[in-house]
Amino acid sequence: MLPLLRLAKIFSVGVRFGLDEFVLAHSRLRWLRSIISTLLFWRRLDRPRGERLREALEALGPIFVKFGQVLSTRRDLVPLDIADELARLQDRVPPFSTAEVLATLERVYGKPVDQVFLRFEREAVASASVAQVHFAVLPDGREAAVKILRPGIGKVIARDLALLETAAAVIEALWADGRRLKPREVIAEFDKHLRDELDLLREAASASQLRRNFRDSDLLRVPEVFWDWCATDVMVMERMHGLPISQIDALRAQGVDVTKLSRMGVEIFFMQVFRDGFFHADMHPGNILVSPEGRYIALDFGIMGTLTDIDKNYLAQNFLAFFRRDYRRVAQAHVEAGWVPPGTRVDEFEAAIRSVCEPIFDKPLREISFGKVLLRLFQTAQRFNLEVQPQLVLLQKTLLNIEGLGRELDPDLDLWKTGKPYLERWMSEQMGWRGLVRHLKEEVPQWAELLPQLPRLVHRSLSEPAPHTLEAAIVRLAREQRRQTRWLTAIAVLFALTLAGIAALLLR
Repeated sequence: MLPLLRLAKIFSVGVRFGLDEFVLAHSRLRWLRSIISTLLFWRRLDRPRGERLREALEALGPIFVKFGQVLSTRRDLVPLDIADELARLQDRVPPFSTAEVLATLERVYGKPVDQVFLRFEREAVASASVAQVHFAVLPDGREAAVKILRPGIGKVIARDLALLETAAAVIEALWADGRRLKPREVIAEFDKHLRDELDLLREAASASQLRRNFRDSDLLRVPEVFWDWCATDVMVMERMHGLPISQIDALRAQGVDVTKLSRMGVEIFFMQVFRDGFFHADMHPGNILVSPEGRYIALDFGIMGTLTDIDKNYLAQNFLAFFRRDYRRVAQAHVEAGWVPPGTRVDEFEAAIRSVCEPIFDKPLREISFGKVLLRLFQTAQRFNLEVQPQLVLLQKTLLNIEGLGRELDPDLDLWKTGKPYLERWMSEQMGWRGLVRHLKEEVPQWAELLPQLPRLVHRSLSEPAPHTLEAAIVRLAREQRRQTRWLTAIAVLFALTLAGIAALLLR
């Protein structure tokens, strides 16, 4: 009965905000437009479709708000006018009751909240789709922020996801562009994000990792996780003091150099992406404070992105090629990464990329959007059968957030000049002697473990029972000899590289 009532509410909200136009866009259903317009003569649809969709999601509740936020990041699948409007969805929703908060904490800790914390503030300071935050003081006097999952949120998510999956299947069946837009893939990605956010231990681990990456940094502060008080439903971390980054006038009054702050934000982005391959993927203004001394403070670690060495190398080559206007190198990097078919004509791809990138150079940040350029590059590459990489889509969303902050803090920030030196230094460390020495250091422990075993492995191979036929024995012996030769060659090469690396260090 409950699913039917929920479905009825979704239907009524959809009708009220005119979302039927998305369905009636299908060629087979266009004849219904005039009939529905006549029946719903009282309805006024004089506002843009993106705005009406946003308000409909807000009316349907926190899970649909969260879905809209995730959908706004998939600009490779969603029309830009809709994505821009959905990006305006705020993560401020009505908090759940104090009684439910106290009941959850008592269930987790096995005793009343006043026996767990020295002080616990009953009023929430922030409320989001799946959790809310209260301030507290630990028994040892340390100030803390306590994040608590909404009671029963798992069941709500499962119910609404089932309805969204059904809707996605209908869209794919009826809408001409349904399969191209991959609605079921979008729902699956949304499901993954939500499952991750429902495990606050996972979020705590992400916060701890990011804090470790920036432990000695003068750029970014990350709250300490108080593990003794953490559970799947509750995350307790250090309370951070600072001003929201959106309060620019207050920051200036406090003596913060906002121009320097804008450059720091770009540097933090590049450090997370290229140094660590682990980045905060939800850096909108609501999740960033600025400390009195002018450092960034990161909050909310529910959505984190990761990049492999292949991803980082691909991005670095593309960014540097952009800076140098080497569009052929950009095209070749896509082919080498295997993200476009190997038979792609590089000259045609190069020309398409040039048409996207050339108009934007030598302009200040206020006149361009690097995130949108990256998006247009993805869209251009789709004509060449580019395989969309989810981790890069998440990265693009983060870049858009960074750009938005940069515009607010310093409209004249030059993203190219700020990022290029860091990228060149990173590429030098990866490709030069420093990179070679670093890779050797990483591999030496494995060689030390493997080399002593080599005689035993060879002896065991030679001591195995003889084959049944002379021909098989000859083939087996030749195979073993080739294998031993490869091992010896590899050892010789590695030994030579090690000597070269040591020599390079001594000659510096």
